[in-house]
Amino acid sequence: MEKRALLAALLMAALLVIYQMFFFPASQEPPTQKPLAPPPPVAQAPAPPPAVPPVAFRPPAAASTPEAPRPPQRLATVDAPFYRAVVSSEGGKLQELVLRYRGEKPMVLVGDLGPGGLIVAPDASQPGEAVPMTLSAERLAVRAERGGELVLTGQTAGLRVRQTMQFHADGYAIDVLVRIENPGAAPRAIAVSLPWSTRQAWRGAAEKFQGQQPTEIVWSASGHIERIEDLATAITQAGDGEWIAMGSIWYLAAFVPQTPGFKLVASSEGKPPEAKNGDKAPAGRASIAVRATPTIGPGGAWEGRVLLYAGPKEYERLRALGLHETINFGGFPVPRKWGGLPMEWFGVPILLLMNWVYKYVGNYGIAIILLTVLSKVLFYPLTVKSMRSMKAMQALQPQVNALRNKYKNDPQRLQKETMELYRKYGANPLGGCLPMLAQVPVFYALYLALSASVEIQNAAFLCIGRLFGVDLWICDLAAQDPTYVLPILMGITMFVQQKMTPTAGDPRQAKMMLIIMPAMMTLFFLNLASGLVLYWTVSNALQILQQWYMNRPGRARAEREAKDAGRA
Repeated sequence: MEKRALLAALLMAALLVIYQMFFFPASQEPPTQKPLAPPPPVAQAPAPPPAVPPVAFRPPAAASTPEAPRPPQRLATVDAPFYRAVVSSEGGKLQELVLRYRGEKPMVLVGDLGPGGLIVAPDASQPGEAVPMTLSAERLAVRAERGGELVLTGQTAGLRVRQTMQFHADGYAIDVLVRIENPGAAPRAIAVSLPWSTRQAWRGAAEKFQGQQPTEIVWSASGHIERIEDLATAITQAGDGEWIAMGSIWYLAAFVPQTPGFKLVASSEGKPPEAKNGDKAPAGRASIAVRATPTIGPGGAWEGRVLLYAGPKEYERLRALGLHETINFGGFPVPRKWGGLPMEWFGVPILLLMNWVYKYVGNYGIAIILLTVLSKVLFYPLTVKSMRSMKAMQALQPQVNALRNKYKNDPQRLQKETMELYRKYGANPLGGCLPMLAQVPVFYALYLALSASVEIQNAAFLCIGRLFGVDLWICDLAAQDPTYVLPILMGITMFVQQKMTPTAGDPRQAKMMLIIMPAMMTLFFLNLASGLVLYWTVSNALQILQQWYMNRPGRARAEREAKDAGRA
């Protein structure tokens, strides 16, 4: 990829030199000659092409004058601590944006994913196009002690356009300030937009884009969050709001208007038509944008400011920008009229706690293990109560089976006698379930926090190295275990846990589930993130230790009774 990028850059540079040699020959005048004065407003004969610099501002041509050719595209490279960007003179769009986040993560693929630059339409009812502009610099280094600023200037349809892009050294946000001046004698109603688009389908796309391919559009309007989780859904949305974003599970591209007057726009072409005659189906597109339609008076100007964020979904970083609700923690299927049950109430504290532990241990795998141990310690009393209840039910199972045989033709009498038996010995049929149900929200929150956490991407746990292109052992907690050792360990621990857990049902069904459940869960966990499998395996191991500890009094009592019987 780097070789192709270098070759493309060399070809572009050569094409630019040849273009300037043949279409813009150098002037033979001495360098000390003063530049030409700007043309007066009255009509005059057009100057020959060699005398007009390709980057100079020019007034709109008369109706009989042919339209001047667009200047060639220029590129500016921005080198920041958190990313590397290449800005085009065509509307200031990003030709390249590579995040430096646990490796290199590209966020832009020209023609398939990325921004469209500054789009200006001379009439609000007409489609616009990217404004050709000049760059204030061709290379910009953003350092920690200061930010960097890139200024782009240009003209379109008699309007003067100035775009200032401010880059910061402490994050992934880019401030975009747009100023449009109307030097004419009549008011102008224009349309200004900043879009970001993507392909709906990514079949055959580069493997390196798997984690950054957008899967949803989300926006905030009056504090209410709306999500479109399928880009193949037909969308035509425009309205007021705080921000709009397009992202995957771990990465995000968002526009946050900083000045009033902007509308949030979301669009998608819907499901592409079926391919015919063996041809490939056309790839649909989805896009987001912020759009303003100001009216600029004669000699007046309009200014708008938008914040562009393109980076990972780190909770603390997004919360500082007001974008933390773009992280989708899911929720229980509670009816909307009840207000729902946002799982971020559980997932966010656990996510923050995991990040806090990581600051001290320096390994997300160890942080996950410590979180699992903490959850087991907190719920230990409930676990003890649940196990005791299951043991009591197991002890009463022979008598319950006797009642079933005795009253098999009288269900009401069977239920009454069974409840009397439970009441006599103080057993509760729900005692083994209710304590476990109290742990479900926390376990589910741990699952969601690990699923939505970009922090564990490319985070190693026990990474020995690579052999024949395969990681040994867990070098990425967000990826599946390439050796499948961890899912198999999870299945073994689940089998042992079920073997040690008291059962009060049909023994034949219990033996069947003893084999089926671990096998099914092992297959299910084969392709899940290693961080989730690690959490589940450690949880099973701790459950086995708790069960073994609780079985000690009964085992010791049985050994004493056996010894006494032997002596007798």
